[in-house]
Amino acid sequence: MGAPDALTATLSSTTEIGHFIAGQAVASRSGRRQPVYNPTTGAVARQVALASTDEVNVGVAAAQAASPAWSDTPPIRRARVLFKFLELMNQHRDTLAAMITAEHGKVFTDAQGEVSRGIDIIEFSCGIPQLLKGDYTEQVSTGIDNWTLRQPLGVVAGITPFNFPVMVPCWMFPVAIAAGNCFVLKPSERDPSPSLFMAELLKQAGLPDGVFNVVQGDKLAVDTLLTHPDVKAISFVGSTPIAQYIYETGAHHGKRVQALGGAKNHMVVMPDADLEQTVDALIGAGYGSAGERCMAISVAVAVGDVADKLVPALAARAKTLKVKNGLELDAEMGPIVTREALERITGYIAAGVAEGATLVVDGRVDPVSGKPFQVPGFEGGFFIGGTLFDHVTADMRIYREEIFGPVLVVVRVPDFAAAVKLVNDHEYGNGVACFTSDGNVAREFARRIQVGMVGINVPIPVPMAWHGFGGWKKSLFGDMHAYGEEGVRFYTKQKSVMQRWPASIAKGAEFVMPTAK
Repeated sequence: MGAPDALTATLSSTTEIGHFIAGQAVASRSGRRQPVYNPTTGAVARQVALASTDEVNVGVAAAQAASPAWSDTPPIRRARVLFKFLELMNQHRDTLAAMITAEHGKVFTDAQGEVSRGIDIIEFSCGIPQLLKGDYTEQVSTGIDNWTLRQPLGVVAGITPFNFPVMVPCWMFPVAIAAGNCFVLKPSERDPSPSLFMAELLKQAGLPDGVFNVVQGDKLAVDTLLTHPDVKAISFVGSTPIAQYIYETGAHHGKRVQALGGAKNHMVVMPDADLEQTVDALIGAGYGSAGERCMAISVAVAVGDVADKLVPALAARAKTLKVKNGLELDAEMGPIVTREALERITGYIAAGVAEGATLVVDGRVDPVSGKPFQVPGFEGGFFIGGTLFDHVTADMRIYREEIFGPVLVVVRVPDFAAAVKLVNDHEYGNGVACFTSDGNVAREFARRIQVGMVGINVPIPVPMAWHGFGGWKKSLFGDMHAYGEEGVRFYTKQKSVMQRWPASIAKGAEFVMPTAK
């Protein structure tokens, strides 16, 4: 059984994927193309256009032209457009989920969850009239009142990753548009179709042409946005090296930048943790979406002797993961997004073995037949099973580096203090979890850990729409998190107004700094 049959047309289109500019689907004239794969079969499904500098400039120009009227639109009217968009997104969530599965490979039920989390941000953004309220103080000085307001930046851009082609763009453009900005989205070229579908839904919702634009492309498109004088802010999610590049280049060109980077998320397992719940959490958080999540748990930190019980239980579950076509509703893990990504993951597994870690479950090998891992009927697909390492140490590459695949490593530490030090010493600080039955341990963990998002008996602590998402250390470049009230601040600038009228103005020039009097 798979996704609803009505969605199969979504998955079979061979139309070239182009841009969406000024309210219209636009075919590319650059002549540059890149294949988009169906990772389940390994076949090329369609081609995506790669924009030229001129084509990116056209997208920015469309946003710039729409900006004056949209920024002058009252926030309540902007919210009404988003309410209509919210309704359309709810109506078409399964179509979007099918698109994600077709081009990314994650299982259909997980893709549905991704769309739902994106919808949460749209719903939050519908409250923009309240979120844009400023402060007012009467009589700050004799006859003078002072107030603050938040105004849009103008044209802003988002550069988004392959692993969440709906949710991560929704971290950005609903908040930005609600706040009065015009938006240019450069989605991942690996799974570009959902961005165009959302653009069409925004048009149906009544969004004026040019307020939301999609430009497909590669590094050329990114660099054009980073250096374009009309782009006032850039939001990015991706790997740490690229995040740092985005941050430095954007800042050099005078832009506000929010660049979310990589992760190596730990789960600390205390000896008093409920073992069954902990194993469930690690299997789901480590192998869900084939580990292609920036919030995936990739390190289990086993405290004391808990590893002796934890590792066998994890191994048993990893060997029985249902790895199959993601459109089958009982699938637990689908394929890797590309063959290159699959080869990178298998390379890390080989490196772990070479460095002396204990390979408990080898995802490269079918646990029953012992042959190279394949899914029957999809032998050309980019599939791998779940991998589990034990006795991993902090100097190994499989511990230090982000693998971004279904590889879970176990590091053994003697006590709670050693676990906290291990996490805090890592260069990434995106997400972390602690499983325990001890309230004091939980409290101390939350206080002392140097990570941006913390879960206590919650394996993937992704904040809800009104709280905001962001890591610490090399997981975030910039000082504002994504979405929530932090997102509103990122996409607006504060203006302070002081006012008085002639009847209250004293005669004569004043040569001293104004003070309250």
